[in-house]
Amino acid sequence: MITYFAKRVGSSIVLLIVVSLLTFTLLNLTGGISVARGILGPLASDEQVQQRAEDLGLLDPFFIRFGSWLLSAVQGDLGRSWFTSESVTTVLASRLPVTLTIAVTTVLVTAVLSTVLGVAAAVYRGWVDRVVQIIAVVGFALPGFWVALVLVSTLAVGLGIFPATGYIDFTTSPAGWLSTITLPVTSLAIGSIAATAQILRGSLIDVLGSDFVRTLRAAGVPESRVLYVHALRNAAPPSLTVLSLQFIGLLGGTVIIEKVFALPGIGSVAETATATGDLPLVLGVVVLSVAIVIIVNLVIDLVNGFLNPKVRIS
Repeated sequence: MITYFAKRVGSSIVLLIVVSLLTFTLLNLTGGISVARGILGPLASDEQVQQRAEDLGLLDPFFIRFGSWLLSAVQGDLGRSWFTSESVTTVLASRLPVTLTIAVTTVLVTAVLSTVLGVAAAVYRGWVDRVVQIIAVVGFALPGFWVALVLVSTLAVGLGIFPATGYIDFTTSPAGWLSTITLPVTSLAIGSIAATAQILRGSLIDVLGSDFVRTLRAAGVPESRVLYVHALRNAAPPSLTVLSLQFIGLLGGTVIIEKVFALPGIGSVAETATATGDLPLVLGVVVLSVAIVIIVNLVIDLVNGFLNPKVRIS
């Protein structure tokens, strides 16, 4: 298990460096003078533009700039915004908790409800299975942003049960925090639950029909233990993989949801930085998002390796 963990960590570090290099390259395709002109505007003199480009290090050789940025990034310094001079690390650190709160809560809700629906459909079959499949198809077909708009117009604006916009930190008011994340999480979770429940249902049906399950039942093992200890454990890896992909998708989906509910997450930062051409901030958002994706995939790999020894061997 230690060797498996070391290999996954090593490949994750290499992947993060490669993605950082590619992103840095794409964001620096234009010349330093052009970037400095875009920052200062058309009214700035050539001398001011030249000085600005030198101050930002835009005239240095490419690999010198990337090496300097990478060395600082390893130490937790992602540079400073070209427009506000704020530390990119500080900006992202203040916004990341909101985005992660929405994404992680959505994944937890998805894991619980999709397990309940998937197990019910696989065990009871019949009309229960058909109802679950209908719910899954409908939930998967509904766009998250459309669900968000409907929830805002009905439960927030129409009935006033939940706030339409804004975010309250958990430490400030747990009840207020719950009220502000309920609608965003619901908007994102509906489609995720649908997809994950379907995968778990199919995988669990296959496992329940396998030879080792019939052997356990013939040996007199209680049905609850067969289902929740043996069958569900063997059926879990495909669902965990889908759940990890759902989480990765949620990082992109939260950008739209944050706009609908006016949440101060990294989505709004990414939008503003992209619109203004604030490359250090854009690069920080990309690298942070990739790092989160890598960490999630690493955790899922380790969990799959724990549940299925064949994964570790491969």
